[in-house]
Amino acid sequence: MPSLMRVLLFVSLLFCPIPVLSSSGPEDKESNLHIRPRTDLPPGYSSPDYYPTPNGGWVSEWADAYAKAQKVVSQMTLAEKVNITSGTGYFMGPCVGNTGSALRFGIPNLCLQDGPLGIRNTDHNTAFPAGITTGATFDKELMYARGVALGQEARGKGINVQMGPVVGPLGRKPRSGRIWEGFGADPSLQAIGAAKTIQGMQSVGVIATLKHFIGNEQEMYRMTDVFQQGYSSNIDDRTLHEIYLWPFAEGVRAGVGSVMAAYNDVNGTACTQNSKLLNDLLKDELGFQGFVVSDWYAQIGGVSSALAGLDMAMPGDGAVPLLGDSFWNYELSTAILNGTVPVERLNDMATRIVATWYKMGQDKEYPLPNFSTNTQDATGPLYPGALFSPTGVVNQFVNVQADHNVVARAVARDAITLLKNVDNTLPLKRNASLKIFGADAGPNPDGLNSCSDQGCDKGVLTMGWGSGSARLPYLITPQDAIRNVSSNAQFYISDSFPSGISAGPNDIAVVFINADSGENYITVEGNPGDRLVAGLYSWHNGDELVQAAAKKFSTVVVVVHTVGPIILENWIDLPSVKAVLFAHLPGQEAGDSLVDVLFGDYSPSGHLPYTIPYKESDYPASVSLIDQPFGQIQDTYTERIYIDYRHFLQANITPRYPFGHGLSYTTFNFSEASLSTITPLTQYPPSRPPKGPTPTYNNTIPPASEVAWPKDFNRIWRYLYPYLDNPEAATSTAPYPYPTGYTTTPQPPPRAGGSQGGNPALWDVAFNVSVKVSNTGSRPGRAVAQLYVELPASTLGVDLPPLQLRQFEKTAILPPGGSQVLTLSVTRKDLSIWDVVAQDWKAPVNGQGVKFWIGESVADLKVVCEVGGQCRRV
Repeated sequence: MPSLMRVLLFVSLLFCPIPVLSSSGPEDKESNLHIRPRTDLPPGYSSPDYYPTPNGGWVSEWADAYAKAQKVVSQMTLAEKVNITSGTGYFMGPCVGNTGSALRFGIPNLCLQDGPLGIRNTDHNTAFPAGITTGATFDKELMYARGVALGQEARGKGINVQMGPVVGPLGRKPRSGRIWEGFGADPSLQAIGAAKTIQGMQSVGVIATLKHFIGNEQEMYRMTDVFQQGYSSNIDDRTLHEIYLWPFAEGVRAGVGSVMAAYNDVNGTACTQNSKLLNDLLKDELGFQGFVVSDWYAQIGGVSSALAGLDMAMPGDGAVPLLGDSFWNYELSTAILNGTVPVERLNDMATRIVATWYKMGQDKEYPLPNFSTNTQDATGPLYPGALFSPTGVVNQFVNVQADHNVVARAVARDAITLLKNVDNTLPLKRNASLKIFGADAGPNPDGLNSCSDQGCDKGVLTMGWGSGSARLPYLITPQDAIRNVSSNAQFYISDSFPSGISAGPNDIAVVFINADSGENYITVEGNPGDRLVAGLYSWHNGDELVQAAAKKFSTVVVVVHTVGPIILENWIDLPSVKAVLFAHLPGQEAGDSLVDVLFGDYSPSGHLPYTIPYKESDYPASVSLIDQPFGQIQDTYTERIYIDYRHFLQANITPRYPFGHGLSYTTFNFSEASLSTITPLTQYPPSRPPKGPTPTYNNTIPPASEVAWPKDFNRIWRYLYPYLDNPEAATSTAPYPYPTGYTTTPQPPPRAGGSQGGNPALWDVAFNVSVKVSNTGSRPGRAVAQLYVELPASTLGVDLPPLQLRQFEKTAILPPGGSQVLTLSVTRKDLSIWDVVAQDWKAPVNGQGVKFWIGESVADLKVVCEVGGQCRRV
């Protein structure tokens, strides 16, 4: 979402000429940065109209919450309904987003706040490891525990809606700026990580927000505003279902309370007013019962977005903030009075919001916000966006950290991924003679949190930049942690290799390098969010630093903090580079979590949540960044379902390190595998259950007086209200140009729907695969069993990747000689493809032809089980 920087840019250029948004223009030549030219919307890609919005409340798990909401909404005035759907404006409250209230019913201004790894722009909070780090743990229990801790901190600060987790971007583009916010470049890994996080967050009453829906796979040119039209992600139906919609379906199944609509277009229509996405796929097919909120300034129309299924507009301003303009608020009141938006649609919007509030128990002693996202001062303006604002206490400095550092350290530690370890160089002995190189080992020389939203790359890289960041309450750097356990370490906290340094035969060089990225309202070292300049190489001449150390020292250990895959070829095969650790983005416990592994208190147990290639051209050309500043970019997903390891397998390209790769200080054996059938598979799921009842209301247009200004009302300048100066004048209008397919007649229930996430039968367990994992080495350690399915392409009648991750389980810490039996459950959906003709999930009957592969990475498979056959070691 935009920051103050972008807002000020809007305002400063308000009276400048605005470029015309066109659909075509001159082409750019291909460059060595993989920048592709823009083209017109290709044939075959469109977003069919789907109206009206399905009403919420028909899923049994939400029945009680909707019953409570119905009693409240049926008594609300027009002003109260509009008030809770609309943001009050940028800088018009303590949180990054604030709705209006309905105080007669105990509903306060709802506080919406970033973000996915901790509370943004506050104090006494925990800066957890990022999503990509959490995904690298392959540990469901840690995913859940981190979600609980995130929720506890949000609740402690009085946040109603915490904006996370992230599953879009999914990681289609390795240089995309925000892939680090999600859990990895695989839909199942993203789905499991998101579901566990949502369950954890919402277990304490916080409303989680799953984002960004959908196709937000590049930072540059994502937004439609007065200067540009956001790019169009052009995605075919099968790819959308099998890859990008997959983790959203799991999040909805987990009961997520909110979904955020993305900035970009999909198939030529903006996500915030794309009725195919919001009304059809999300609310009908997936049975989403919560509310859809816009990303900040992603709403580009009032009536259009309401009809398409948007339920809450954030932050409430129109195209240009801080002018008092809005697409909703008083404009939505007008649209209701003149009939352009049906009262039924507003009733459903309000009911979805109120029902979610009840569903999470926020009507029961839920705290109000006790912090300000706008300032770190104790007192200040209550509405800093207003020229004149009342003042008061804005920050109470409530400490919500508890013992969450324990969870943060565990996640960071168990995510550390050992890529290479020649001659058992690691773990290091505490008395080893160490020389530590690289600014990434030390602190930010300008001070902790000196860069707004972490918008710089100085010191150890703990997270990327942007709205997905959080302030560090403290930082344990690798330099601090190594110094605490070693008295024989010398530090050279610089990205330039020092001249004149001597290296004895027993000296070990530990070199720290990193690669950063973030959200595109901040440009760091020429990178506008996406890694445009740096590409997939390390920052600050990291390759040269490793090469220089490798020339001097006979043993070099490289530690990498990175937002995603980087190219390692300049140094990975140098003889003296004996060990490589990927520590990902560790958050505040960067140093201690690393030392836990570096010196052998724990064996590394992380696994790569993406593929590392030999060279960038090993990826499909279509997943490159697109840099075209004028007109609408058409980003067509011609690689379809073949992203990350699916592509490498299909194209028969050997990567440097495969998806799921991760070594240990010990070794593991997989044995005694068995396959059991739980639910026999039919070709298609059984018929979906019917929808339950939804709340009913009087849907006649209310009296215009309900949005008249209250008498003696104390207005805040530029604060956004639902009231009209002359409400009677809003009751008539010229005919409104509705979309071609607009209708108020409900659509037939989609065949693939039936409950939260889709047809409940999709989650019937079809097979259980059990395997015994034994520690055959000399050190304690944890193993991850990754289950990949091989589906019969000839039976299903479509092309398929050779292997697809569908499940994983992680052992406890196994002592040498210890073992544990892991059971991995595979559902009907895990074995299905999306049938674009039937519009349903199609599986091989009784699982015939399916193979289950289990191993420690997609390229290190230990056991295979065939349906109708035996399990055997590979």
